[in-house]
Parts: sequence; structure tokens; C-alpha cells
Amino acid sequence: MMKKAETIFGKVVFGFAAVCLFGALGAQSVQAAPGIPQGFDSDGEKIFNRYNETPLAAMTGTDGTRNLNAYYDLRQYPGSPPRIPHKVATSFSGEAQNCLACHETGGYDPELDAFAPVTPHPENVLCYQCHVPMRTDKLFVESEWQSINPPKLGLSQLGGSPPPIPHSLQLREDCIACHTGPAAVAEIRVEHASRGNCRQCHLPMVATEPPVKAFKRN
Repeated sequence: MMKKAETIFGKVVFGFAAVCLFGALGAQSVQAAPGIPQGFDSDGEKIFNRYNETPLAAMTGTDGTRNLNAYYDLRQYPGSPPRIPHKVATSFSGEAQNCLACHETGGYDPELDAFAPVTPHPENVLCYQCHVPMRTDKLFVESEWQSINPPKLGLSQLGGSPPPIPHSLQLREDCIACHTGPAAVAEIRVEHASRGNCRQCHLPMVATEPPVKAFKRN
């Protein structure tokens, strides 16, 4: 009787060990996409690399002059590419080496007396394809154009919980570029960029309508 019980116990242990072995082999066979370190998606790697490459002083300093009103004043509608708010020399071609000289890592411009905002997408080198300077205040034609309302800030599900990301991530995957540093907009500037993986706590929730309440209190 005891021998039979020992045989059954041995089979159970062997079976459990086999399951663990196959599970470990299966886990090792799951690899990230080519060129992406294990454990990152493409956007997560971008944020992490930006954090590693940005000096601490550049992430924590601020001049406090940019605000949301100034931010949206440069845009035709929330989410659109901002126009270039300064004069551009006629010799400027809009190529990467020209624009990225100031906007890749930021820095203070004494002529404009301002810090250059850091671009969240320095890999897109045809800057003039989306960003152009304003040549005149006059309209080409009369228009009844009305912009959409900007996304509301906050919207945390609980008091003190991380707020969701109220905009799409297309061309704005690099959170650190816009939410930290001297040129960051005051209302959306964060002090915890050293955590690196922003979307561990903040998730995209592009809200076009008021959120639906999950329950009603009696």
C-alpha cells in the first residue's frame, strides 16, 4: 500500500516538474520585437531612453513662463502641430540639423529670452511638413472655423490617483519631452520624471464625452 502511494506521489512530483520546465521554456521563447529590449514596447523604450539621456537639471529646472493659454494659442486646434512662433531666417530649410539644434535637447535662447521646447519626435526630420511660421495676420478667406475644446486636466477616478492621459499618443509618445524641463507648460509640468515609465500609472483615455458613472448612490 505504501509503495503504491509513493509511486503516485512520484508521478505527481514528476508531472509538476514537467509543467514548470515547459512553462520556463515557453517564457524564454517569447521575445520582444526586433531591436526592442525585452520588457519594453516601442513607446516605453523611447521614454526610458529619453530619461537616461536627459540631465537631471534639464528635467527639474523651470522658468515658469509657458502656460496652457500660450500653448493653445500656437495651435489651430488641440492636438494640431504648433506654428513656429519666432522669425525663421530665409536660409533655414527646415532640415533636422537646423531645428534640432535648439529643439532636440532644449536650452536657453538669449535672443528670444526663452527656453526652447523639446520636440517629442526628433526622429521626424521634415519639420516644415507640419510646422510653419505665420507670415501674416490676415486670413486668406473668411471662415466660420471653430476649434474644439481642449481636453480637461485631472479626471482622476479617485482623489490623489494618477490622472489619465487626455490626448492621443501619436507623435506625443515621449512624455518627458513635454512634461518636464524649463520650457514645460506650467499646468502640466511634473516633478517625478525620474520614475521613467510614465504609462505604468497613466493610461490614455481620450475623452470626447463626460465619463459614464459606474454606479449611483442611493
